[in-house]
Amino acid sequence: MRLFVAVRPSTEAADVLDRLPRPVAPRVRWLPRSQWHVTLRFLGDADPGEAAAALGAVPWGEVAPVDVMLGPATALLGGSVVMVPAAGGDDLAARVAMATGHVGQLSGGQPPEDRPFVGHLTLGRFRDEPPAGAVGSPVSTSFRPDEVFLVASRTLPEGAVHEVVARFPLASEA
Repeated sequence: MRLFVAVRPSTEAADVLDRLPRPVAPRVRWLPRSQWHVTLRFLGDADPGEAAAALGAVPWGEVAPVDVMLGPATALLGGSVVMVPAAGGDDLAARVAMATGHVGQLSGGQPPEDRPFVGHLTLGRFRDEPPAGAVGSPVSTSFRPDEVFLVASRTLPEGAVHEVVARFPLASEA
């Protein structure tokens, strides 16, 4: 089971993202709004119970609220992703990395890759060429995450299916 840890944009931020162009083109798959998220850490093939226990040990309710800024424009990530840069989640990502560094080892597997955090929200994936008009669209919005999610992902021919495995509420504003 492929797992990742993420935060989701608020309804208001998602409404702004919904207005971005998503041109129809061959070999382009736009993610549905329900799958928009900023990945804090990709855990890969890991035991969901082990990952949930590791994340459950973090005192999330004591973490100061953070603002995640999306923008300033849509861009490419690698050779196949149209995304919106996301700034402000570095502390959350560091906490997740610290808590989950051992995940996989306890169950006889491999720990997650030690990838640097690159804050972004994936809008779509493409093969060959990015769709005309999808890159460079101005966008500026922010959101304050209220939960961290542990998510299981299954890849099907029509795209990925995400299932929330566990939720970890963050501190609310005082």
